[in-house]
Amino acid sequence: MSRYMLSVHSVAGEVREPMPAEEMQHSWQQINSLEAEMKSSGAWVFSGRLHEPDTATVVRVANGEVLTTDGPYAEAREHLGGFYIVNAADLDAALALAAKVTRVIGAPIEVRPFADFADEPRA
Repeated sequence: MSRYMLSVHSVAGEVREPMPAEEMQHSWQQINSLEAEMKSSGAWVFSGRLHEPDTATVVRVANGEVLTTDGPYAEAREHLGGFYIVNAADLDAALALAAKVTRVIGAPIEVRPFADFADEPRA
């Protein structure tokens, strides 16, 4: 079984109309149902929702010094808004889960496998 990250992408500055309470409740029911399905199938590892990109702090090394800067690293409209870490038999199974997530939350989902370092020699 492989592990995949299903990353949820949001668009900076995109303003959605507020959902009526009933629609919001229905949306949360769909999300909870999907997550319960992933948990019962053994696919669920964990998930998380992130704050907006302007809350990010970037840490990097430049000329041997550690520097921190506020805000997102990349200047882009789309940004990582949340994620699911899932177990899936293969890419097709991970893509099927991503299709369910995008239908429920209405945001693009990027699917990426985790690198498996278990078979690589260690220095």
